[in-house]
Amino acid sequence: MYCCLALNRVASQLGIDLNQADLESKLDGILRERGTGVPKVDISYELRANHHMTNHVLDALETDGLIEIDRQEREYRVRITRKGVLHLRKYNMFYSSIFKRYILDHYKYSQPPSWFVPE
Repeated sequence: MYCCLALNRVASQLGIDLNQADLESKLDGILRERGTGVPKVDISYELRANHHMTNHVLDALETDGLIEIDRQEREYRVRITRKGVLHLRKYNMFYSSIFKRYILDHYKYSQPPSWFVPE
């Protein structure tokens, strides 16, 4: 579930609808234009997790090629890859159904993310 939340948080900075028509043909341009990444601390806040757990999640996503991490001197910037966007496009409905209870609990004091579709 943490990988799902983190990957969607990184994708949200693109400001696009992942289900839009012809996304694959537009994706390289979108990633170049808007793919500046998010600070690692934003992902920690999204996960409500400590440094160790955030690193564990990011390492798993990076190993799978779903994100890239730009390790700068004092800050890490996390960017979604083409593979990561296409992964979310394919699996967000699945994540919404399988993790529904956990996602609702995770966001019980705030609004659920836009990608979450409870059915």
